[in-house]
Amino acid sequence: MTVAAPHVQHEHAELGRTIRSVLARKSSFEKTRAAAASALGYDSELWSTLCVQVGVAALAIPEEHGGLGAGIRELQIVAEELGRGLTPTPFFGSAVMAARALVHCGDADAKRRLLPQIAEGTATAALAWTGADGQWRTGSVAFTAELCGDGMYRLSGTAAYVLEGHSADWVLAVAHLEGDRAQLGLFEVDPREAGVVRTATPTMDQTLRLATVSLTHAAAKRIGTADFAPALSRLRDEVYAVLAAEQIGAADQALADTVSYSKERVQFGRPIGSFQALKHRMADLYVLVESARAACYEAGDALDKHEPGSTRAALIARMACTETLAAVAAEMIQMHGGIAITWEHNAHLYFKRAHSSGQLFGQPQHHIAELLPE
Repeated sequence: MTVAAPHVQHEHAELGRTIRSVLARKSSFEKTRAAAASALGYDSELWSTLCVQVGVAALAIPEEHGGLGAGIRELQIVAEELGRGLTPTPFFGSAVMAARALVHCGDADAKRRLLPQIAEGTATAALAWTGADGQWRTGSVAFTAELCGDGMYRLSGTAAYVLEGHSADWVLAVAHLEGDRAQLGLFEVDPREAGVVRTATPTMDQTLRLATVSLTHAAAKRIGTADFAPALSRLRDEVYAVLAAEQIGAADQALADTVSYSKERVQFGRPIGSFQALKHRMADLYVLVESARAACYEAGDALDKHEPGSTRAALIARMACTETLAAVAAEMIQMHGGIAITWEHNAHLYFKRAHSSGQLFGQPQHHIAELLPE
């Protein structure tokens, strides 16, 4: 396993503390519930604070485009802290997925126009491409692009499960090129143009905002000229690594809340946390969380160093962290007893996030074949 240098570890710890401090002052579960129920789906004031004071949207954007030039490990730190409180923000959809798609696109003009606004947090973008099956593979690309006489393209198709797709200022669409479906292109779509319909998708997890984006001969500008498929594969690995960190943050907090409750809940004249059977269960969960955390961080380091095994590391992190959050959230419900299934308690929110994040971009077990030797 790669061991980070001491100064890097210190910087990462400081970044985590800074984000946690902002969230402690500006966020709470009451505000999270209110933001999730709003039309926007997140607290715009909190998002502005995170962007201005911490620079969360600028982290993994190159310095020449208004960013901080950091890497995937830094994105993981932000995701982990946001995951602790299930804080809804456009971070994952805009600052991770859309921003990294632009970083990999190879189009200097598009980067110059779009990335600075994403870095500042003054505008957001959404990446739309997968069909109803929700699988991250080129065969699931939902759009087809037709070249018009004026050099513009017309896109048609319907993409599902688009993060922040209902409110983003731009839509970045991945599409097959008509006449050459083996090649993919990345396209910039203005949601205000004719032929663009965005519909919010009802979700079990209210803290996660998804949308369906339907395009009917919608005008689009191609970003870059190369086949986007290799970039999409790289982007997939990065997204899995950051999502894994969000899951670890949620699992870590769910376990901490459960341990704290076990010290307060009294049964048979003593705290339930003193019972050996529950001690064993919580100890097992701790080992599960720390093991998955190691896999998560290893994936981030491998991606930042462009190591040959980075794809494998990202898939392992995806699977390990998904299973860990599901296990911890289920035990959280069990160990809290009847109170955990009430609407007022937060346990059900972690349980829902465990299932929603486990399904996002396709179920992790679908990637087992990629990990098996040929």
